[in-house]
Amino acid sequence: MAKAKTIYVCSECGYETPKWLGKCPDCGSWNTLNEQQAAPVLKQEEKKLKRAPGSDAVAVRVDEIPDENMERSSSGIAELDRVLGGGVVNGSLVLVGGDPGIGKSTLLTQLCANMAGDGTRVLYVSGEESTRQIKMRARRLGATASGFYVLSENDMNTVEKRMGELSPEIMVVDSIQTMYLPELASAPGSVSQVRECASLLMRLAKVSGCSVFLVGHVTKEGAIAGPRVLEHMVDAVLYFEGDRQHQYRLLRAVKNRFGSVNELGMFEMTDKGMREVENASEALLSERAHDASGSVVMCAMEGSRPLLTDVQALVSTTVFGNPRRMASGVDQGRLSLLLAVLEKRAGLRMYDQDVYINIAGGMSLTEPAADLALCAAIASSHRNRAVDGAWSVMGEVGLAGEVRAIGQAERRVAECARLGFNRVILPKYNLRNLRVPEGIEAVGVETVAQAMAALGLLRGER
Repeated sequence: MAKAKTIYVCSECGYETPKWLGKCPDCGSWNTLNEQQAAPVLKQEEKKLKRAPGSDAVAVRVDEIPDENMERSSSGIAELDRVLGGGVVNGSLVLVGGDPGIGKSTLLTQLCANMAGDGTRVLYVSGEESTRQIKMRARRLGATASGFYVLSENDMNTVEKRMGELSPEIMVVDSIQTMYLPELASAPGSVSQVRECASLLMRLAKVSGCSVFLVGHVTKEGAIAGPRVLEHMVDAVLYFEGDRQHQYRLLRAVKNRFGSVNELGMFEMTDKGMREVENASEALLSERAHDASGSVVMCAMEGSRPLLTDVQALVSTTVFGNPRRMASGVDQGRLSLLLAVLEKRAGLRMYDQDVYINIAGGMSLTEPAADLALCAAIASSHRNRAVDGAWSVMGEVGLAGEVRAIGQAERRVAECARLGFNRVILPKYNLRNLRVPEGIEAVGVETVAQAMAALGLLRGER
């Protein structure tokens, strides 16, 4: 009997090689090549029979293509609709990822319950839980509509058959890593199984018009497990962020073919499921410590949504040779850059100070508009002087200490005014053509030193 042939497949990009390598030649990832049994080679006659014929498509001028409006359905969850770009698009394939226990299955069960209550036929396919376990969660969430069907199965052929019998308009697959095709020799969760199962679900979604939601496991680095081609196949990728021990959950769109990316939805985990947080800025600032040094408020833009966040810093003299730099919610390299700017351009001695940064509420700030707020929080803690609670600070900081312009300044200032902040520090360039709301004092600064002086954080300033 001939020995079964084995190959090594990269779990990140799907690259195949006949021998094991420490580093993937295609994507450059280390220790991602896993051994798998190669699929049997078909004879040339069988290959020709199984080869799918082309559609013989012709090129069409773009102005001759008829316009087609995307049909959307409301999920009954406003925050989820916001992240999806206005609702669930018919025939779309959406991938939802996040840490275990963060609320992926809970949110999708609520989605199914809401849409089934509106007369939509939904199918919840689980390869991890039994129908009784799903019933227990559905009962807790109040999902009792008659159009809510549950299937505990991980064979994709059976799933396709049941989908054809029920003809659902919404289908949830929890999770894609547990699904498998019997025709493939590899185990569920392998690169080939995940890729082929996702490809089959994509075809079913496009042909039938059923919107399919896939739950994806994540690795310990926080990325969705499986080949990277999985994220390229789907129409939208949603990530759950936040700590399981924290009450707030953040749902972020990192890819969306039907709407803007980086949209953010905020939820609160309760015993009745995921509750929408309608006023996210107010919720994030509700427990803010007033008259405490090292706390500064800035307005971040998450997609099209302005969001006020509390930037916190703690600076203390180190007792070791090398000071510690720790950041939660901010890039570590960006923090080191800003500390160097503060020491060189603003005269703050930071080389013997431990610096700790935290963005309250589990938020993550990636835009450069948070630079000036970070500098103000560090200077406030270093001088042990509290920033007036009426101030909001935002702006990008350059290596020369200059404060550069930021985007959508008018929307940020309007959000600050809505929450009662009557003084705003922002780049001077943004004051041009800026409509400042009544009762707001907008202070334009050109350098970090000017911003620190306006806040009374320079030596001798009050």
